[in-house]
Amino acid sequence: MRIGAHYLGDGRCEFRVWAPNAEAVAVKIVSPQERILPMQQQEGGYWHLSADDIQAETLYFYQLNNGESRPDPASHFQALDVHGASQVIDHSFTWNDSNWSSIPLESMIIYELHVGTFTPEGTFEAMIPRLKDLQELGVNAIEIMPVAQFPGDRNWGYDGVYPFAVQNSYGGPQGLKRLVDACHQHGIAVVMDVVYNHFGPEGNYMSHFGPYFTETYRTPWGSAMNFDDAHSHNVRNFFIQNALYWLRDYHIDALRLDAVHAIYDLGAKHFLEELAENVATLGEQQGRKLYLIAESDLNDPRVIRPVKSGGYGIDAQWSDDFHHALHSLLTGEQTGYYGDFGKCEHLAKAYQDTFVYDWKYSPHRQRFHGNSTSDRPWDQFVVCIQNHDQVGNRMLGERISHLVSFEALKLAAGALLLSPYIPLLFMGEEYAEEAPFIYFVSHSDPDLIRAVRQGRKQEFAAFHAQGEPPDPESSETFLRCKLNWEKRKEGKHQVLWSLYQHLIQLRNTIPALMKRERQSLEVASDEANKIVFWRRWSEGNQILCLMNFNQSDVNFGPVFPVSDGHKILDSADKKWLGSGSLLPETLTSGQELTLRSQSFALYESSGQ
Repeated sequence: MRIGAHYLGDGRCEFRVWAPNAEAVAVKIVSPQERILPMQQQEGGYWHLSADDIQAETLYFYQLNNGESRPDPASHFQALDVHGASQVIDHSFTWNDSNWSSIPLESMIIYELHVGTFTPEGTFEAMIPRLKDLQELGVNAIEIMPVAQFPGDRNWGYDGVYPFAVQNSYGGPQGLKRLVDACHQHGIAVVMDVVYNHFGPEGNYMSHFGPYFTETYRTPWGSAMNFDDAHSHNVRNFFIQNALYWLRDYHIDALRLDAVHAIYDLGAKHFLEELAENVATLGEQQGRKLYLIAESDLNDPRVIRPVKSGGYGIDAQWSDDFHHALHSLLTGEQTGYYGDFGKCEHLAKAYQDTFVYDWKYSPHRQRFHGNSTSDRPWDQFVVCIQNHDQVGNRMLGERISHLVSFEALKLAAGALLLSPYIPLLFMGEEYAEEAPFIYFVSHSDPDLIRAVRQGRKQEFAAFHAQGEPPDPESSETFLRCKLNWEKRKEGKHQVLWSLYQHLIQLRNTIPALMKRERQSLEVASDEANKIVFWRRWSEGNQILCLMNFNQSDVNFGPVFPVSDGHKILDSADKKWLGSGSLLPETLTSGQELTLRSQSFALYESSGQ
């Protein structure tokens, strides 16, 4: 059941809204000429109207029970703000991507970005000139933080209240389409971050229309979405239609599903399974593979298992354990959830088994957590060394570049890009961006602003953070988060950028790194020396990686029986602004090796 206002051309428009408890619903046209158009009730609580003399850009509300007027829950554009009228949109667009066939999930190098802080202008259009730089780096997929209409002009996007409406301050529907079209011209896929677990607090009029929420469950943001209670099939339809809308009307290649652990559904067919079915059907109709990537805090491979194996059929999911293991090794932090990590064996397990906690006891959670991923391939997991959450949920929004040395940044890059998983870079990471990424909002309700400020303080208490967090409502907080893009070609920033580019090239050309099968990896760790070793192989090709997380140089003997290996990279080389490699160019059996502090090295050999 398609919902919202659908412009059919020649001044004709079809309106449909779900309002099961209403006794009367009308379309209230407010511009260009005010008038009231009664709607007809349909089966299932839907109301419908086919109207003439409705042009594109017409502003309208839905009038409920001849009284209050509210924006369309499925509004395609909120030209003014979250409280103003919805706007009819003509989705016709001249696309230039007819030859586009997307990027296979297993080949993606994902680059997460926030539209408002990625450029000085903070718009879709302003992003287009930067695509060439991303292409040269080796990025072939961008992941855009949510663009559904939120209050004001600055927000992370997770406070959106109109899932179908493209944020007006970013450039609206036409701006987004031009960006997606340009991305495809540059060989870059587009992943859209969508939020199906809650609505933001300001401009949220959903409950005026129907039972979109249930009190059966609670989320960190309040009442849960109604995915399994009475009338839930219409709520499910709302979000399924939203997913299809982005993929069909905006040519989006994949959706990143925010916090699916807060999508509560005890029905026999989970919402995620039904969503995956509908997306697969659309993909078959369009002749291209469309992907769903879940963010989940459950460490549960059921999310990505095929339906026939008892799973939900989602294509991939984030794995936070990799980030936590690597971050705690590099920084030594042990507060909050980092208390579950900090040893080399944790990172080694993240390489070997994906989840460090795969039904193991978690001291932080004080319970057993997770399950084994042994039946799932590596290319179903997305890993990172930082993302919007891991940076932005710190009190001061410090990136990893604020917390560790330049040598450690290079080590982190190697750990990520040489892993067998799908790597995700957070904007600016590739050149050691130093601008923070702090939580920011632009609400208009003083009580809500006060509540947000207080909530941030309480969140940081769990991490024992001292001091006063930056004011999320301040425009200065937002402006501090803008990227210093020009730094990518200067000094150490340019060196790190070149290292990222080189690592991506190695990842895409060395046979052993291109083969991502669980049986082709062997990992070991030396806790005393803080070293992690791994070996990957394919037919006729082998790679040995040595990673030193120690603050000092380390002498050690070979862990794996690799000989005749030729050194192809050492992050300690002066080429990478290191202190100089102490490793031999060629490995010989039984020799002792010296690995520089916080460095990594690669050896390549024939055979396996």
